[in-house]
Amino acid sequence: MDQKTAQSRSQGKRLDSTLFFEKSRLLPGIELRRAQASTACYATHSHDEYSFGVIDRGVATYHNGKSKYCIGTGDTVTINPADAHSCNALEGDWSYRMLFVDQLWVKRLQQDLACDQEADYLPFRTSYNSNPQCFSDFDQLFNCLLSSESKLQAESLLLEYLGASLAVKQSSSAKSDSVSVKRVQELIQDQLGENLTLDEFSEQAGMSRFHLIRSFKQVHGQAPHAFQLDTRIKKAKLLLQEGHSLVEISGVLGFADQSHFQRHFKQRMAITPRQYQAFFI
Repeated sequence: MDQKTAQSRSQGKRLDSTLFFEKSRLLPGIELRRAQASTACYATHSHDEYSFGVIDRGVATYHNGKSKYCIGTGDTVTINPADAHSCNALEGDWSYRMLFVDQLWVKRLQQDLACDQEADYLPFRTSYNSNPQCFSDFDQLFNCLLSSESKLQAESLLLEYLGASLAVKQSSSAKSDSVSVKRVQELIQDQLGENLTLDEFSEQAGMSRFHLIRSFKQVHGQAPHAFQLDTRIKKAKLLLQEGHSLVEISGVLGFADQSHFQRHFKQRMAITPRQYQAFFI
């Protein structure tokens, strides 16, 4: 984080320590917002962006158009551009997180999906849901955008989230193209240390980004970014056994930094890289 960004955050905290705003450094057109123990009240308003988020703590009343909901911890709200809405704590304070996505980003997703809708934009399927999986998916996406470590992962997670949340008339036959998936798999393995983009994978596969993610998951059980991470960790294990340093491995395998490498290694191996290496060196 540069000094200017740090100063900006510090000033924001002094103004209101319960609120946090940040533009995504990974994906242009995405804004993150978080409120902790907030008592702020909102009059009815609308946004130009697609907005969606989760309640982390507390209970609130949520108005969207003519609908009214009582929402609480673990619930998700989705708001289309220009939807008149308001959301306020029912009693005391509450905590929540929101993402705001530029309409142009969703327009491209609409092209990826080859939608037949005549509308200018795709609306969300619902304005509210209490599905725990939806909360979990948002949590993973928000934390990924906040970490600013992997554009590939962030873009893939956002595509998957919106693809599942928007009212898309998708074809019931989502056949995987094993040959195209194989090309992407080989590209990942051949350029393991390169931080390739989803656009580059899409071009290699000859299919849209969204279709590629779905097809790749059908074949490998995980999206390209997750497959890339797993493959990197497998290679890292061999390099650790040979005595290479963590700094060297992090650089060679395309991790953002040493802590990025250590975190993902421990998530998959349940021990740190140094602990693993100690068994062999």
